[in-house]
Amino acid sequence: MKLWLDSPAKNFLEALPVGNGRLGAMLFGGTEKEKLVLNEQSLWSGSPDKNDRDGAHRALPEIRRLLFAGKNDEAERLVNENFTCAGKGSGYGHGADVPYGSYQVLGELSIEFGPRLAPDNRGISAYRRELDLETAIASVGDRECFVSGVDDVLVYRTSGDFSVSLTRSENARVSALGNDLVLSGQLPDGKGGGGMRFAARLRVVLEGGTVHVEGDKLIVRGARAATLLLAAGTDYKKRAVPDLQKTLDLVASKSYAILKQRHQADWKKRFGTLTLTLPGGREELSTPERVKRVEKTPDPGLEALYFQYGRYLLLSSSRPGGLPANLQGIWADTINTPWNGDWHLNINVQMNYWPSGPTNLISCQEPLIDFAEGLVEPGRKTARAYYDASGWVAHVLANPWGFTAPGEQASWGASSSGGAWLCQNLFEHWAFTQDKKILARLWPILKGAATFYLDFLVPDPKTGSLVTAPSNSPENSFTFAPGKAASICTGPTMDTQIVRGLFLSCLEATETLKIEKPFSKKLQEALEKLPAHKIGKYGQLQEWQEDYDEPEPHHRHVSHLYGLHPSDQITRFGTPELAGAARVTLERRGDASTGWSMAWKANFWARLGDGERANRLYRMLIGRGAPNLFCLHPPFQIDGNFGGCAALAECLLQSHREKPGDESYTIHLLPALPPTWKSGKVTGLRARGAVTVDIEWIEGRIERARLRADKTTSVFLRYARLMEVSGAQIEHTDDAGRLTLTLPRGRDVFVTPHWE
Repeated sequence: MKLWLDSPAKNFLEALPVGNGRLGAMLFGGTEKEKLVLNEQSLWSGSPDKNDRDGAHRALPEIRRLLFAGKNDEAERLVNENFTCAGKGSGYGHGADVPYGSYQVLGELSIEFGPRLAPDNRGISAYRRELDLETAIASVGDRECFVSGVDDVLVYRTSGDFSVSLTRSENARVSALGNDLVLSGQLPDGKGGGGMRFAARLRVVLEGGTVHVEGDKLIVRGARAATLLLAAGTDYKKRAVPDLQKTLDLVASKSYAILKQRHQADWKKRFGTLTLTLPGGREELSTPERVKRVEKTPDPGLEALYFQYGRYLLLSSSRPGGLPANLQGIWADTINTPWNGDWHLNINVQMNYWPSGPTNLISCQEPLIDFAEGLVEPGRKTARAYYDASGWVAHVLANPWGFTAPGEQASWGASSSGGAWLCQNLFEHWAFTQDKKILARLWPILKGAATFYLDFLVPDPKTGSLVTAPSNSPENSFTFAPGKAASICTGPTMDTQIVRGLFLSCLEATETLKIEKPFSKKLQEALEKLPAHKIGKYGQLQEWQEDYDEPEPHHRHVSHLYGLHPSDQITRFGTPELAGAARVTLERRGDASTGWSMAWKANFWARLGDGERANRLYRMLIGRGAPNLFCLHPPFQIDGNFGGCAALAECLLQSHREKPGDESYTIHLLPALPPTWKSGKVTGLRARGAVTVDIEWIEGRIERARLRADKTTSVFLRYARLMEVSGAQIEHTDDAGRLTLTLPRGRDVFVTPHWE
């Protein structure tokens, strides 16, 4: 449960992350000079802007006519001319100085140590820098650093003689107020004026010794111990910058021991909901050394560590009341974070939250619900401007200012399914909690997204099926005629799967909440007209309505397998022919890719029951990442960390509607156990239907499992052998090889297989 390194960080990808969901830091661990890169999750340049093209929908009939006539290239030209965003958009990923804005680094905290803190005098000549996931404390020797969720400050503990400074490369100034350092500034709004205001305040609390100000530094002499406290905030959503002096006054009144105890108790309550033991590994090696070896040599201990690291990163970058984890969680070291550090809606932010349900961190997803609610109103304007449609829509890009328009180019920015894909994540909150209050809160978001598609879907003249037009399969292209390639199309498979899933979610919501019967009827009628999945000439699942070839067969996006994961429209037991076609698709795509793509593929293979292949992708993901276990796109992109975490969970437990028409979830124990994970134990996994599951296995065989439901519920249980079940009644066995169990509320149900 520890990452450790045997030298100070030379760069950002060797530093250790700490965070409380809102405030974050990267610890470099230098012996003579310590460096902490600081972040605050709402620190964005830019400002609200008009991004929709008025009257863009007037080009829609001609775009559709060209598409249905097979003139995709001409249609794409019109989309580029009429269906992109207004203004400068995201600045093509360089938005720091345009209205779209960019997530930005807060600043840097530097600590220069005096002679008393030289390595050979502090017992750290055998250098070890570590991050303990169980306590969320990073340390170098006896120096410790954490970000407290309960006290909402960064805490750094050291001693002796040292100086402290705060810096930022632009748009900020540093001043001393008493014995505090204050960094404050204002970012550009992208329109020539001032945008978001921000501040950070640092205080040193001493046990012995003295502190005084020299210029823009604090100088400490002779401290038996010193606790550095840093608070930060912004005026996001037009709130005033928080009173940081008041925050520090309150926190400084507590001893370091109390601050640490409060932090650890709060962290354990949240993080300790799940444990995983995979025996075996190379713990005597540093984390970077293990990373170098894992692709060729399985290291179950490191694989378990990576899984828990994903949970650590999610809990450290996404807490109730804040913004969702962005492309880098909350950890960035530049003014213009790669791709603006925003929220990409064509998989990336959704992947960030795949572990939240299965790994018992569902409260981490609450910021995503808040964020989606904030997209509804601007999304209504976008739906009307581009499609003359009701409801709301969001495309590929999103920022904190309500950007819902298409991107700057048709080839990647025209997909209208981003908001609907978000709805799939939100509905998972209901699936894992069975909380009707949550479902009622989600309903306006779900209904608005579905209403948009009821207006937007159009009959394909050739088949009569309802399709999206125009659209694309994210970032991929196809050859539609000799020597002609395009991205714009009608009804790509992923769109159909997302719309089908959205409509089914809405139908379940209306049935559960006993509401909206007329609306349900409209959804059911449209649902029956959506295109069916198609299998292409190679035996693969088709990505488009036509069986096109593609210029880039190994493309990183495998969007048309959305129905396999994260959705449950393709399952190996319920739709075996489609599952076989999905396998062919994955073989044709290949394994090697960007980090997040390999993570998604690991989830696909787990859903197909191939634990060996899922583990191969999982180890590739780790082995091709950074020394500090950050996923590399490259550059650093945190979605792969979260996708990998979700993939390991899928290997141990799956829970979804396995067959079309199933009313109950099927819980599948060890559905894709990798051969190298011979024995192990996991506690606290969550299954859909609000069931907690513990599993222990020896030599690949389940020894015992425990299921505990939050409320009385009926589930299917898939099994490989006859099982002894205690605590619940077996109702019957179906022809698909599943037990039907009624799990009583709050009682342990134990399952023990009969092995010959």
